[in-house]
Amino acid sequence: MKWLPYPMVRIAGFFTGGILLGIYFPEAFQFKIVSAVIALFTTVYFIATLSSKENKFPLVSGLLGLSVILLLGFTRLILSIDSNHEDHLSNVKGKIEAYEAIIRSVPQAKAKSWKIEVELTSVKTENWQPVTGHILLYVSKKNLSAINWHYGDHILVNGSPQEVRPPANPGEFDFKRFLSFKNISHQQFVQPEDVKFIYSASRKGFIYYSHQARAWSMSKLNQYVHGEKQLAIVSALVLGVTDGIDNNLQNAYAASGAMHVLAVSGMHVGIIYAIVLFLLKPLSKYKWSKGVVALVSLLFLWAFAFVTGLSPSVLRAVTMFSFIALARPFGMRTNIYNTLAASAFVLLIYNPYLIMSVGFQLSYLAVLGIVYLQRPLYNLWEIQNRLGDWIWQLTCVSIAAQIATFALGLLYFHQFPIYFLISNLFVIPLATLVLVIGIFLLAISFLSPLASLVGMALENLIRILNWIVFKTEALPFSLINNIHLTVFQCWLLMGILVMLILLFEFKSIKWLYASFGLALGFGFLQWSHFLSSVDQRHLIVYSVNGHHALEYVDSGRSYFVTDSALQNDKERIRFHIQPNRLAHGVTKIQFQIPSQQEVNGISYFRINQKTIGWISSKGAKLPLNGSTDYLLVSNNSLSRNSINTLHTNTVIFDGSNSRYYVQALMEEAGKRNIEIYSTAEHGAYIF
Repeated sequence: MKWLPYPMVRIAGFFTGGILLGIYFPEAFQFKIVSAVIALFTTVYFIATLSSKENKFPLVSGLLGLSVILLLGFTRLILSIDSNHEDHLSNVKGKIEAYEAIIRSVPQAKAKSWKIEVELTSVKTENWQPVTGHILLYVSKKNLSAINWHYGDHILVNGSPQEVRPPANPGEFDFKRFLSFKNISHQQFVQPEDVKFIYSASRKGFIYYSHQARAWSMSKLNQYVHGEKQLAIVSALVLGVTDGIDNNLQNAYAASGAMHVLAVSGMHVGIIYAIVLFLLKPLSKYKWSKGVVALVSLLFLWAFAFVTGLSPSVLRAVTMFSFIALARPFGMRTNIYNTLAASAFVLLIYNPYLIMSVGFQLSYLAVLGIVYLQRPLYNLWEIQNRLGDWIWQLTCVSIAAQIATFALGLLYFHQFPIYFLISNLFVIPLATLVLVIGIFLLAISFLSPLASLVGMALENLIRILNWIVFKTEALPFSLINNIHLTVFQCWLLMGILVMLILLFEFKSIKWLYASFGLALGFGFLQWSHFLSSVDQRHLIVYSVNGHHALEYVDSGRSYFVTDSALQNDKERIRFHIQPNRLAHGVTKIQFQIPSQQEVNGISYFRINQKTIGWISSKGAKLPLNGSTDYLLVSNNSLSRNSINTLHTNTVIFDGSNSRYYVQALMEEAGKRNIEIYSTAEHGAYIF
C-alpha cells in the first residue's frame, strides 16, 4: 500500500532496470524472444485484470505488468543501438576513400583542431553506397582560424574514419565507451583541404534555428563583455559554452565546490523558473492563474533552451522543470516524486543512453536530495532574522544536494571540496545575478549604449565571482583529491547514506545495523585494494603519442622518467598517467628510478630479477656480449642493423617512436624470433 501513490516511480524504475540490463548484458535475451514474451505477458496481464472486477492476485499481476515494462526498457535500448543496423558504418566492406556527411553539432574549438559531430549519409569504396552512423571529425586549425559551417550543412570528406580505440593505459578514461553511449563509433583527423563544403541544410528545422540563435547570442556577448576570463564565465553560465574556460579557471571552480555553475543544467533552469514564478506572483489571486502560470513558465523555459542551442544538458533540465510546471496546477493530485519519475521516463524513452550520463545522474540525485532532505534540515534551526534565515535556507539546499551526490562525486571526480558551503553562499547568488543580467544583456543588445553599460557591470560582477573562487581555492586543505573508488564501492557508499537517512526517518535500530554492515563491506574492499594494488611494485611503459614515459611504482611512491614536454603538460599527465597513480595510491613522485645505471648511453634497471635496458638516443652503443630480458626503445634510437646483434627476449617501442619506424623494425625482428611490443598499437606495457 505504501507504493500506491508512486506509480510513475515504479514504472520509471523498472524501465531503467531494463535499459541497464541491455547496457551491461546485451546478449541476455534475443530480440525476437523478448518481443514474444512482452506480447504474452501483456495479454495475460490484461486478461487477468479485466476478466474480474476484483483482482485476487494484485502482487502477481503487478509484478507481471512491471516485468513487461522492464522488457520494454531492454527492447528500447537494443533498438537505439545504431551499430545493429545492417547499413551501419561498422559493417561497410572494403576501404573507404571518401564520404558525405551532415553536420550535427556546433564546431568546438580544441587546442589544435575543431571538433564536429557529423552524421554519414553515403561512403565511397569501389562505388558510392548509402550508410548510417555518427563520427567525430577533427579538422586541423592549421590555416583555418574559424569554421563557418552550420547545423545541417552537407560536407564531403576525403579519407577513411577510424574506429575509436579503447583506453591505452591502466585506468584511463574509456573514451570509446563514452562515445558508444552517444552512438559514435568512429573518428577522423583531417586537414582543412580534405573537407569540401557541398551545400547548406536543405531543410532548416527547429534545431538549425536554435543553433543560429545561440551563435547570435554568442556574438552579442563577445561584443559587450570583454576580458578572456569574464567572457568565458558569462558564456558558460548563460549559454553553456565552455570552450573558453582554461584549466586554471576550471580547477579553481572545482576546488571551491562551484563547478556546477559552469554547466547550464538544473540550477540555471531552476533559477529561471523561480524568476518566472516570482514575476507572475501577483496573478495568484485569480482562479485561472495556475494554468496561465504553467503555460508562461513553459514558454520561458523552452525559449531559454532554444537560445542555448538545445544542448542535451539543457534539454534534460528543461524537461524536468516542464513536468514540475505542468504538475503544479494540480496541487495535491500529484507529488514531486511522481513528477520527477515521469520526466525521467520520458527522457529515457527519447534517449535510453541518458542513464549513463554523469549530468543526468547528478541532476536527478541532487533534486531528489533537495526535495527529501532540505526541509528536515531547515527545521533543525529556526532563525528569526530574515538574512540569517535566507542564508540557512541556501546552506540546507547545498548540504542536501551534496549528501545526495556525494558518492557519485567521489566516483567520477575523485575529489571532495571542503569549503563548498562557504563558496556556494557567495557563488550561487553571484552566478544567479550573472545569469539574469546576461539574459537581460541579450534582450537589450539592440540598444548599444545601454548594452555597453550592462556589459561593464557584468564584467565587474564576474571579476568578483572569480576572485571569491580563487581565494577559496587558496585556502589550506581546500580540496581532498586522489580518492579512489570503484563502482561497487560507490553503491555501498550510497547504501550507507540511505540507511542513515532511513534511521532518522523511522527511528529503527535495524537501519543502523544495515549501515554498519555496508560500512564493514566498504572497509573490507578498501583494505583488499590496498593489499592488491597499493602495497605492490611495478614498472610501466605508458602509451602517450609522441612521448616516452616510464614509471616505477613502489608502495605508493612513484619514480617517473619522461621528456620535459610531457612532464610540463599537466592535462596529458592527468589523462594518461594520473589514473594509474590513483589506483595504486601514489602520493610521492620523484624523477629518477633508484636502480637506474647508465652505460654507454643505455640505462639499465633491475626489476623482479629481470634486467631492462632503455635506449633513448641514437648515439648509444649496444654491448656486444651483454644481454637484457627486455629492451625499451625511444625516439627511433635503435638502428635496423642493430636488430641482428641484440641479445634480448622482448623489444618494447614506446609512443615517442614513429609508426613507420616500428613497422620496419618489426619485419627485421620477425626474422630472429624476437618478440616486439608497440605501446602505440597495444597500449601500456607493465612489468
